[in-house]
Amino acid sequence: MNFKTKVSIIIFSVAISSFAQEQDTHIKETKKFNSKPNIIYILADDMGIGDLGSYGQKYIKTPNLDKMAANGMRFTQHYSGAAVCAPSRSTLMTGQHTGHTPIRGNKEAGDNKEGQIPLPTNALTIAEILKEQGYVTGMFGKWGLGFNEGDPNNQGFDEFYGYNDQKLAHRYYPAYLNHNQKRDSLKGNDWTNKVTYAPNKIQAERLKFIKENKDKAFFAYIPLVLPHAEIISPNDSIFKLYDGKFKETPYTADNSYTSDYGPTIVKHYYAPVEKPLATYASMVTRIDNYVGEIMNLIDELGLAENTIIMFSSDNGPSPEGGTNPDFFDSNSKFRGYKRDLYEGGVRAPFLVVWPNKIKKGSITDHVSTFYDVLPTLTEITGSQTPNNIDGISFLPTLIGNKTQDLHEYLYWEFNIKGGRKAIRKGNWKGVWYNINTDRQGELELYDLGKDIAETTNVADQHPEIVTEFKQIMKEARTASKQFPF
Repeated sequence: MNFKTKVSIIIFSVAISSFAQEQDTHIKETKKFNSKPNIIYILADDMGIGDLGSYGQKYIKTPNLDKMAANGMRFTQHYSGAAVCAPSRSTLMTGQHTGHTPIRGNKEAGDNKEGQIPLPTNALTIAEILKEQGYVTGMFGKWGLGFNEGDPNNQGFDEFYGYNDQKLAHRYYPAYLNHNQKRDSLKGNDWTNKVTYAPNKIQAERLKFIKENKDKAFFAYIPLVLPHAEIISPNDSIFKLYDGKFKETPYTADNSYTSDYGPTIVKHYYAPVEKPLATYASMVTRIDNYVGEIMNLIDELGLAENTIIMFSSDNGPSPEGGTNPDFFDSNSKFRGYKRDLYEGGVRAPFLVVWPNKIKKGSITDHVSTFYDVLPTLTEITGSQTPNNIDGISFLPTLIGNKTQDLHEYLYWEFNIKGGRKAIRKGNWKGVWYNINTDRQGELELYDLGKDIAETTNVADQHPEIVTEFKQIMKEARTASKQFPF
């Protein structure tokens, strides 16, 4: 046997061995992900990316969320699915962006019906997919995707406790909450008296669900109400952390404490608040407290290594009801607030913890969004991923795999406020306002690589990109009778 033949045999043997090792590793990884980890997805309401310590917050204490960042992965380029509540939740549940997802805006059911336009029966949700895989599913908090066919129990959730109608969620001391198909009256509450703080009641149900299902694979969807206005907090130890710490200007609403939802529908007012800065800060810290209680319980039950926990916010910070996002830099260095399609309205915090799978303290600039969560969870659980989604699994990013598929573009639309659309493609961001008005606005173009605050519109310098973005905006959506554009 000559030298060249020997070398060829050695090279071939090494290649076969390497291939076998790769296949063995792939099989082991698949087995690990098919072990059905528990999944907890926590969603804040109107919390800005800058409200967390791990994203630069200076005034508000978020030690448990900061611990999540230290023990898991922090995303720096994660986006909510929309700039307001209901459509953002719809993109999360269906894996589709606002050009395709059924619910594309905050729109009431109408005809004196309770709640918002319902998610249709044919919508396929994360909960339905995981339930098919044997998961026990629970939803605790604010739903906002309708009653009847849209109800959480009809969209894959075994257990539901919280607010179905997001108008009711404007009150932290409502007369009742929804428990599956029934109403659960809250002791001492009517539309003027404040006795039972609903978020605490909902938190107790979350912890109960986890305890009762500790021996099963479970999916807990936790869409919090905090820190959405109204700005109100119990006068407890959390509030006292901030009481007297700021120079306060009271927020005076035009009515006494009442409701825009109660027995008689009145104008949409938020409650007056004497110390709005301290109150808002306490609401963010209360979120952090809830997260800490959940993580501690998972540890106590010995479930940490087989539980993936995610945390995000449904849209940018709101400047309503006495909040002051500018004081807290709630939108960080970004332009815009809730309802804006500039970065401040849709750039979201995103933290993920999964012991022994995700490297501690890792940070990624992978561009991801709400509608990526569904395919990520289907890949993790070995479920079949629907064909009609817009999301891309970010599991490779979570586990440190360098082979990560990327979005060609991200797309948002919002059919009120004159009609708004936005696209991010690479570092280019296109924002188009007043599309549906008589005096149509112009598409603005920003280079996020150089101008993260979107201060300089360079559309005139790149007409070819403007043309391309307008075409993408036209083709990225399907028609919707309920949310016409």
